[in-house]
Amino acid sequence: MDFTMHPIGIIHSPFTDKDKTPIQASRSQASGQVEIFPEYVEGLQDLDGFSHIILLYIWHEAQGYDLLVKPFLDEHVRGLFATRYPGRPNQIGISVVGLRSIHGNILEVDGMDMLDKTPLLDIKPYVPDFDIRTGTRNGWYDTRTK
Repeated sequence: MDFTMHPIGIIHSPFTDKDKTPIQASRSQASGQVEIFPEYVEGLQDLDGFSHIILLYIWHEAQGYDLLVKPFLDEHVRGLFATRYPGRPNQIGISVVGLRSIHGNILEVDGMDMLDKTPLLDIKPYVPDFDIRTGTRNGWYDTRTK
């Protein structure tokens, strides 16, 4: 089964070098903008009431993938799907960022961890009742050596 996705906007961040980009939004203080294409602006209605949003995007500079990778925060090789490594079969990224304001088609956000000019696929509101889980296990991350 094939499918096609089209960007709804472009993410503008201060990062142009993959090696200098934070590895997670929660580890970033960087601010940036999310530009929504005109045909999708109406869908931003009521989003300004949320402090955080979830961005789904394409890792547009990632090329290829391996099923075994060495995560950024570990010294051991792990299965790709047990990591957040950017080289993936479908190159989809996800970040929870702080939403400071919306001006027309521009979202001002904090916690940027993606490259400049990243294609945006979707936006979802961050809702603690839906997104926070208690009693979780964190696999290898809890016992990492780095």
